[in-house]
Amino acid sequence: MNGVDGTRDARGVTVRVPAKVNVQLAVGAARPDGFHDLANVFLAVSLYDEVTAVPAERLTITCEGPDADQVPLDRTNLAARAAELLAARHGLSPDVHLHIAKAIPVAGGMAGGSADGAGALLACDALWGLDTPRDVLLEICAELGSDVPFSLVGGAALGTGRGEKLTELPVGGAFHWVFAVADGGLSTPAVYGEFDRLTAGTEVPEPAASPALLEALRTGDTTALAGALANDLQAPALSLRPSLAATLTAGTEAGALAALVSGSGPTTAFLVKDAEAAEAVAAALVASGTCRAAHTATSPAAGATLL
Repeated sequence: MNGVDGTRDARGVTVRVPAKVNVQLAVGAARPDGFHDLANVFLAVSLYDEVTAVPAERLTITCEGPDADQVPLDRTNLAARAAELLAARHGLSPDVHLHIAKAIPVAGGMAGGSADGAGALLACDALWGLDTPRDVLLEICAELGSDVPFSLVGGAALGTGRGEKLTELPVGGAFHWVFAVADGGLSTPAVYGEFDRLTAGTEVPEPAASPALLEALRTGDTTALAGALANDLQAPALSLRPSLAATLTAGTEAGALAALVSGSGPTTAFLVKDAEAAEAVAAALVASGTCRAAHTATSPAAGATLL
């Protein structure tokens, strides 16, 4: 597994944790518990949040960066919950101050909140000198949310169940991306609710990973990956936010090999051939006026890593 190495600092511990893009998100029918079985192919990308843990008299959170005012600073934040769950496992009080420096879009479909949960978990484990076994950290991640285990692991992985059961995947080369940030967020539960509405009365197939997509990742074939990208949440995200269609069109017209909504959206992802193409597509997206900002990134990226 990737990451997890570094040194502690007397002023605290900082962990860098990546965003993700779902290169395939196959969604099954709603289960009795309200969740959906998934075949979720995660790819970590070089867009990062940093979570710093320092000793404190009680659990507190601060946040800086784009849209930081939209990040909850109470116990609903996954970073706070991570500290509480880890402390409870070891019979400790979660007396820590967590500072989140955000670069991953907020409520953007790139697992920014999940990344912060994984980052806080690793930072608190190091700060408190716990050396919690990796499998226990992953158990806590799964308790926090479906995307949190992958934020810890990074690289590439197939997530099954509700996405939390991970099988790491080989990647044979670097892929170049552009991510267009939309105004405002999209609620993940709302997007899944719209998926249920759009598929009502139809037979939803069992989710399965695409062999062609897994082979494209294994061989590092950008063109093949572009032809295999798929997201079952794209239609419901576009239903709730029709303006995203214009962003997808702007990116493909600017030369992207493929475009899709990232996860539950509203961030849109564009696969491009190289770094030069990424800069051109990002500039064209911003100039198109269909997004608020555009960021270039590469994948795969390491998971949560102590700095």
